Amino acid sequence: MTTIEDLSEGIRAYADLHPKPSNIQFQYGTAGFRTLGVLLESVVFRVGVLAALRSKKLDGKTIGVMITASHNPEQDNGVKLVDPRGEMLEAAWENHATILANAPTTDAFIEVVENLIKLTKIDLAKPANVVYARDTRPTGLTLVAAFQDGLKASGATGRNEDIKTTPVLHYLVRCINSKGTAEAYGEDSEDGYMRKLSGAFKKLVAGKKTHGLLIVDCANGVGAPAAKRLAQFLGDSLPLQLVNTSINTEGALNNACGADFVKTSQRLPPSLSGVLRAGQRACSLDGDADRLIFFYLDERNQFHLLDGDKISALVAAFIVEQVRLAGLEDTIEVGVVQTAYANGASTKYLAERLPVTCVPTGVKHLHHAAEHYSIGVYFEANGHGTVLFSPSAVAALEQRRPSTPAQQTALNHLKNLIDLINQTVGDALSDMLLVEVVLAHKSFSGIEWDALYTDLPNRLVKVVVKDRSVFKTEDAERRLVAPAGLQKKIDELVRKYDGGRAFVRPSGTEDVVRVYAEAILRPQADELAFKVAGLVYDFTGGDPVARPREFL
Repeated sequence: MTTIEDLSEGIRAYADLHPKPSNIQFQYGTAGFRTLGVLLESVVFRVGVLAALRSKKLDGKTIGVMITASHNPEQDNGVKLVDPRGEMLEAAWENHATILANAPTTDAFIEVVENLIKLTKIDLAKPANVVYARDTRPTGLTLVAAFQDGLKASGATGRNEDIKTTPVLHYLVRCINSKGTAEAYGEDSEDGYMRKLSGAFKKLVAGKKTHGLLIVDCANGVGAPAAKRLAQFLGDSLPLQLVNTSINTEGALNNACGADFVKTSQRLPPSLSGVLRAGQRACSLDGDADRLIFFYLDERNQFHLLDGDKISALVAAFIVEQVRLAGLEDTIEVGVVQTAYANGASTKYLAERLPVTCVPTGVKHLHHAAEHYSIGVYFEANGHGTVLFSPSAVAALEQRRPSTPAQQTALNHLKNLIDLINQTVGDALSDMLLVEVVLAHKSFSGIEWDALYTDLPNRLVKVVVKDRSVFKTEDAERRLVAPAGLQKKIDELVRKYDGGRAFVRPSGTEDVVRVYAEAILRPQADELAFKVAGLVYDFTGGDPVARPREFL
């Protein structure tokens, strides 16, 4: 498509096959578009057109598109775009995506497309290249077909990767766009991804003893076939026992399993009862394998959660140690990025060892802040995160001339970590291997890892409200500026509790307000959360059927 007229004609030939549902407004957020899968056909068609335009705007660089709803229930689905370096879509284009998705008719959609071309000065003579994949959801095939119509309508060249994890799709985008350059990221295939990760892992654990069999809960999602393939590449270097691998069983995806279930319910998936032995390690992926949660049972068969905060503490301390052993502590600054949801005990543990930054909730905020460090470690408490090595850090590692064998060893470890870690996005399988590397080097079981610090008891509740937009926050969402007077009352409450901390933030996707509270004792954390939720209710007149006490 070389002219606006050609493009408009192409869109008109396909758009009416995928009409926008009436009375529904779509919003492109951190996770892209996400709702019931049966409502998304028009959206993914239009994303096909948008991806083509984004590629043309960037001189034909390959754009990625992933059709997934991650940890959401099976009936949901979603779609998001990936920029050329494997990063999330540029923020300014999120608004373009929202406007395109909500155009009520074909004519209105074409008008919005034409305005976007003029506004962003897109040269339609440029090529358009898109690589795309989906997870295992039943609606995925229908949505892929609609997406492919969007590519046809805009004359884009598409590469269908079929069923892949979200992190693999991000990896492929970066590999394709960096091929043949000094920054070549790897071989642009799933096997290339497996070789890169497993090869780096084997080098990092050479001469170290891993702690036996690792049980991996695959959430009955796309992580199951990927983990099975990875296990073949790892061989005896890390034996894996995969559970919850039923990707073709209706209703199984994320159902009483997976990272979100484990983090939210703070208990074993029922399918692991009788499987996991005391002291044995286990981890859970989410539905698209970009989140990871570890856990174990103690000798009394009590459940212990090792969440994103615990992963961040373990990994950051190890990297700081390797930087020091390499003699680069004056050259490379290692820092950690958290959100307000990070447990206060983890923040205290980390802040005593290295710089810590707090940012608003959302991966794009953490990723951006991590880029300001030489090596930036970020993990949300939900288990989504990664480690970013800046170009300056990579250069420092390459230029360093070690004077002792210990320095050489540490340098080798840091260089291999660069290959082990998927720096484009949070990656459950990559992070799983990273954790196992550190445990092997420290000779830690889950028990020793857990003992790095003790989580403060905490409670997360929600209040259904009529209008979440009246809640405004500052200080990385840790304090309210509106409604007026509410933060003062929260402060007064918090002061009454030993080790108390609480904050309130509106949901980004539904009309609820989330309340997080911590205290030294569990009953106090619960009570503080309840009372803050009650304040929210009293200030706004929440929904009587969802009074705060029902969430405790």
